[in-house]
Amino acid sequence: MKDPRNPVLPVLMVDDEEAILASYTTLLRLGGVDNLVTCSDSRRVIPLLQEGGAAMVLLDLQMPHVSGTNLLPQIVQEFPGLPVIVVTGTDRVDTAVQCMKAGAFDFITKPVERDRLLTTVAQALSFSELRSENRLLQESLLEDTLKCPQAFARIVTGNPAMHAIFRCVEAIAPSSQSILITGETGVGKELLARAVHDASGRPGQFVAVNVAGVEESVFSDTLFGHVRGAFTGADTARGGLVERAAHGTLFLDEIGDLGPVLQTRLLRLIQEHEYFPLGSDVAAKTDARIVVATNLDLDTLQRSGAFRKDLYYRLSTHRIAIPPLRERLDDVPLLLGQFLA
Repeated sequence: MKDPRNPVLPVLMVDDEEAILASYTTLLRLGGVDNLVTCSDSRRVIPLLQEGGAAMVLLDLQMPHVSGTNLLPQIVQEFPGLPVIVVTGTDRVDTAVQCMKAGAFDFITKPVERDRLLTTVAQALSFSELRSENRLLQESLLEDTLKCPQAFARIVTGNPAMHAIFRCVEAIAPSSQSILITGETGVGKELLARAVHDASGRPGQFVAVNVAGVEESVFSDTLFGHVRGAFTGADTARGGLVERAAHGTLFLDEIGDLGPVLQTRLLRLIQEHEYFPLGSDVAAKTDARIVVATNLDLDTLQRSGAFRKDLYYRLSTHRIAIPPLRERLDDVPLLLGQFLA
């Protein structure tokens, strides 16, 4: 199985110095961004964007042929919404202000610091992804049909509210952002989580785990795995469910029952896309998409301190509430026919 590229569209890096492009490439690859295109001739930037598009652009200002100062407004005009991060050797405030007024997403001075570069690129990619999701959501509100109805085949319903949820799921499924599914017991939260995975096109597995009533040590080992010698009896290393969900979806049910320590570890997994197997001092990377579900009121839990506010914020980037059957009685005949069959 070929690993999917991150991001789907490339990061276009523009600089007339090959050594600088090589350093950007190394830093971004170490940070998990591996879909990269370099360009040392500024005259090729617009044709490259027209041919294949990009998720974002890293743009030097001082270049021969066409300067970044001239390219920036042209990119902003022809490709509205495409984040452009300006990278330059000058730290003059007026230059930064002019670039931001011209539509730059951010401004970085050389020599570029690793953490500054990775953080800014991550923010730009997140902006690009959310903008794409908003566009797809707007389109889904205007359409009555599903592009991939087979992803929802397991869910028996004819209810308009449920079909509106399906259209919303289709719009956000390709995203890497977390999804929080809420609803009473038995409404089909796991079925909808599977539909999210099926509609996403992710090549990896759908891996489900119920966190309710599981001890912290057992859950950590199950989720993150362990290295050899991590504890008595750990004669060999074992990968956890996060590793199994690579390039796929990790579904955590009953997330409201997660303990404080595990909430902290899950927050790191979502924020940094990395985790520590038990007994290891080296972080492992993951690209698994996180989908969680609960029948509890996380708003109340986070206000009372039982659930971390920052974790709640991260989990609820997209929130889907499934209505109970009593609010969609038109589905009762369909379900009755299904059960009788």
